[in-house]
Amino acid sequence: MKLSTKGRYGTRAMLDIAVHKDNGPCVMKDISKRQDISPKYLDHILSALRRAGLIKNIRGKGGGYILSRPASVITLKDIIEAVEGSLSPVECVDNPALCDRSAECPTIEVWRNVRDAVDGVLSAATLESLVELQKKKEPSALQYVI
Repeated sequence: MKLSTKGRYGTRAMLDIAVHKDNGPCVMKDISKRQDISPKYLDHILSALRRAGLIKNIRGKGGGYILSRPASVITLKDIIEAVEGSLSPVECVDNPALCDRSAECPTIEVWRNVRDAVDGVLSAATLESLVELQKKKEPSALQYVI
């Protein structure tokens, strides 16, 4: 199971906004430059994060993106699901009706366990904990997170 660039870049963008929150709203072009993400692709990702209620867009002079709630309550699971969708390795875990064999399928239990394990790890990691990890790893590189 691999995350796409949307998942990785969405995490980077959220971490960037969280790291720079004390400086006011983050302008998309600044996030794009710091994270080396094309503005067009970043706009798509930020739109998904906004629709999921993780960030807000402040319009006008001095505007930009801010977190919609504290970093301590935004999980990595929230971010990844906002840009990637379901974390289930197969569709029938989320919707058993998609497969006529789901009631007898021995592997569906394994796929549920995989989903639950991934959910557990990503739910335990908050945006705040990632900011703290970044500070410990390389405090001088906070402008270039991940």
